[in-house]
Amino acid sequence: MGLMIFLCVLLSVLASTPTSNGWGPEGHYIVCKIAESYLTSNARKAVRELLPKDAIDLASVCSWPDEIRKQQKWSTMLHFVDTPGVCNFDYNRDCHSNGVKDFCVVAAIKNYTEQLETYQHSPTYNLTEALMFLSHFVGDIHQLLHCGFVADSGGNTILVNWYDVKTTLHKVWDDNMVQKKMNDSFYGDLITMAKELKMKIDSQDYYAQKVNEWRACGNDAFACAKEFASESIELACSLAYKDVYQYCTLGDYYFTTRISTVEERIMQAAIRLASLLNKIFSNIQEGNSPKISQILRSVSKSVDK
Repeated sequence: MGLMIFLCVLLSVLASTPTSNGWGPEGHYIVCKIAESYLTSNARKAVRELLPKDAIDLASVCSWPDEIRKQQKWSTMLHFVDTPGVCNFDYNRDCHSNGVKDFCVVAAIKNYTEQLETYQHSPTYNLTEALMFLSHFVGDIHQLLHCGFVADSGGNTILVNWYDVKTTLHKVWDDNMVQKKMNDSFYGDLITMAKELKMKIDSQDYYAQKVNEWRACGNDAFACAKEFASESIELACSLAYKDVYQYCTLGDYYFTTRISTVEERIMQAAIRLASLLNKIFSNIQEGNSPKISQILRSVSKSVDK
């Protein structure tokens, strides 16, 4: 009864909440596509078993949490965490939804990690949903304005012109910069862009040390998620919000001085998602994975305090 009352109150609040979609479908696709290529055999097997029947791969369902938000409105607040106008993240101060504690993207990453860690047991959770939520939220938390300011809802209420198109600052970071890079450099080919970013990770000495550092944060999902949020709000202050005001026009200068950060955050998200999934599924023993029937009939417990 208490949970039902909580959800009813939350749903009334969500009606007036601006939308935050994280990376657009292109960004989420790239994150999950690259992450899949770094999965261990154990993790790859578990992911394949947990994917929906009609899914081609993890990348094909990485935007699912955005697609179902109208039906599952309670999940909206789990896509982001905003600060009260300061350039640092504090979990106790920031991770809440209108006074309800532990309700933000950081808590969601912790929650769905813990759900997936029950994989070898008789699950009481919908692990298919848990996998899709976790993969999506790891992408979201690396998008700078999913850790923005409360006052402007992570840039959703800052109206700007992206070249000659009216939009919001949040959408510039969700969609517009990724799409422009894809169209300008890869002839609009999303798969080619994903391959190019993976090549950067694999072949450039510049990234060798960075990738090792990105992989290092994989043993404690909660601590890692707090670190990811701290990175994003700091970058939001120094890059996303910098020199931006209502109705301003953002063009070539804004794009060229920010796109390398967009690409790096996508690569970070991919490596960190792979590391997290590898850790979750590291101890799978032969013949000890749950039956598909158990997974599909399990009850979804998406708010797990």
